[in-house]
Amino acid sequence: MKKNNSPAEGPAGLVYTARLPLSSTTLNWLADLIRGHLKKIGSRWRALPAGKIAGIVLAVLRYDQRPGDLAGGNVVYRTTVSRWVREVVGLLAARAPSLDRALKRIARSGGGEVLLDGSLIRTRRRTETENRKNYSGKRKCHGLLVTALTDDKGPPGLGERRPAWTRLGDRLLPPRKLTAHLRAAGLGAIADPGFIGLDDGGPDADPTVITGYKAARNRPLTRGEKLSNEALAAVRAPVEHGFAHLKNWRVLGKVRTDPRWATALVRALMVP
Repeated sequence: MKKNNSPAEGPAGLVYTARLPLSSTTLNWLADLIRGHLKKIGSRWRALPAGKIAGIVLAVLRYDQRPGDLAGGNVVYRTTVSRWVREVVGLLAARAPSLDRALKRIARSGGGEVLLDGSLIRTRRRTETENRKNYSGKRKCHGLLVTALTDDKGPPGLGERRPAWTRLGDRLLPPRKLTAHLRAAGLGAIADPGFIGLDDGGPDADPTVITGYKAARNRPLTRGEKLSNEALAAVRAPVEHGFAHLKNWRVLGKVRTDPRWATALVRALMVP
């Protein structure tokens, strides 16, 4: 019986090269990270060198290239490319700061508040009981609401996925002890009107989360409320720019794998 060792993707087809808008420093840094990991786990052989693996992973994350297409051009299996991507994402996510560490770093640098924002990442349609809670009534699609905190200088430094659907749509985020972490670090948060109701402090306590005003059908905003919203929007510009920069990684256009992997993916892309 003749053995067939050709890749499962079929015979070789046309191969093209593409330019990634990333520096060689990024490629070399990621390749060194992969080499250190391989040395740590005692892996003596891989189908491709660490530098080539780093380039393939960056192509998947930056341009959302299909693993099967990259596998055919590099004479490896699609599952091999997918395994490399998950391995590297795990390495990068492990280097992302935790919530408490990020808040302490902001407090030590002299900051008194953080900027809070959220963005929806589309996912595939879920099945059975997972379908409804991951459907966004506002965006009319399935997705995960990713929240991020940052100071007033840089892009988001940490993130966590949450189901996009709640009883009030995807505009309200459950506290989940976030305000407790902020109080412990001695910080406050500035957020958009979508986070109204996040602060669980008492009526006499100083507000931990400051949000803008939201108009209702029977109550338009006053001139003072509009000016307050404009001032908060100007302050929140860095976190908006951070999310815009984060979504340059086109793999976040739509997560086609297990949504539970989205947490590690977002944290990996936030590593400076």
